[in-house]
Amino acid sequence: MAAGGRAWAAAALLSPWRLQAPRRAYGCAAAPARGGAGRRALLGAAFALGGGAGLYLAARQRLREHSAAELPAGNLQLTLYQYKTCPFCSKVRAFLDYHGLPYEIVEVNPIMRKEIKFSTYRKVPILLANAGSPLQLNDSSVIISAIKTYLISRRNSLEEIVSFYPPMKTVTEQGKEVFEYGNKYWLMLDEKETKRVYPVNEVRVEEMKWRKWADDWLVHLISPNVYRTPREALASFDYIVREGKFGTVEGFFAKYLGAVAMFFVSKRLKKRHHLQDNVREDLYEAVNEWVKAVGKHRLFMGGNQPNLADLAVYGVLRVMEGLEAFDDMMVHTKIQPWYQRMEEVIQKAVVAA
Repeated sequence: MAAGGRAWAAAALLSPWRLQAPRRAYGCAAAPARGGAGRRALLGAAFALGGGAGLYLAARQRLREHSAAELPAGNLQLTLYQYKTCPFCSKVRAFLDYHGLPYEIVEVNPIMRKEIKFSTYRKVPILLANAGSPLQLNDSSVIISAIKTYLISRRNSLEEIVSFYPPMKTVTEQGKEVFEYGNKYWLMLDEKETKRVYPVNEVRVEEMKWRKWADDWLVHLISPNVYRTPREALASFDYIVREGKFGTVEGFFAKYLGAVAMFFVSKRLKKRHHLQDNVREDLYEAVNEWVKAVGKHRLFMGGNQPNLADLAVYGVLRVMEGLEAFDDMMVHTKIQPWYQRMEEVIQKAVVAA
């Protein structure tokens, strides 16, 4: 999206939108903007590739966009505020692409976050949706469940569907109060619709189980693996600086000091999530556990087509593409055939949209 388009989306469209601002336990949070420009660049870069929540880009980047204006009047109009390589944002994009839903992308700067200044909810993804009335949706799993429910059942307005996912205050292991969303892995369907989508209850239970697994476990393996060694940390930050918009000095600090900082952060994350000394083993075990759950007789967990669990796992894993951790995963696990099928089916949906 051009800079003018972003300004139009942020200023002209957003002011009348109904905002929902509760925070959540899982998301891609931006780094605080403190100190001078060099310090801001370092902090932004250091947290841009994941921190506790995953891998994301530290600067705006032009992405492939879908124009909501191209939709016929009355259809669902969507704008996604994201960090490109945040796994939660990647999950939402995989879902929207697979379902052929046009959407605009606004890449959020993780340092200043001016693009989401309209919202008191300060994490991404944020999805602005207009299905007759404007609405803000927060939390990747809520976004996916609510939009999927809306696509299947038009009995309720999107606003009413979102109300089925109420925010609830909870306390993390570190004693921090956050908001989580109730029912976020459920599709809010009536009995007839449920039978059509989930012929047997076990199918629904399985999908929900693995969607939650992707959020609660798989996503926490990303940062410790991409920052596993100083060399891998430097490669990750080389990617950030190469793809981002940094000045010469800012880029230098982001690449070298940021890599050092996140190498040590990854060690704390390893301890927090009780990972093995070689965090690759946790990644391999998790990925092979997923492949085993899909089984040998299904193309996807959803059968002949991906379900929401397939899209969630794929969305999380693909943020490592181009990094050593991803290549190692492809060599040392059985994920490659499933992953390639996911790439093909989503690409086919994008082309057809």
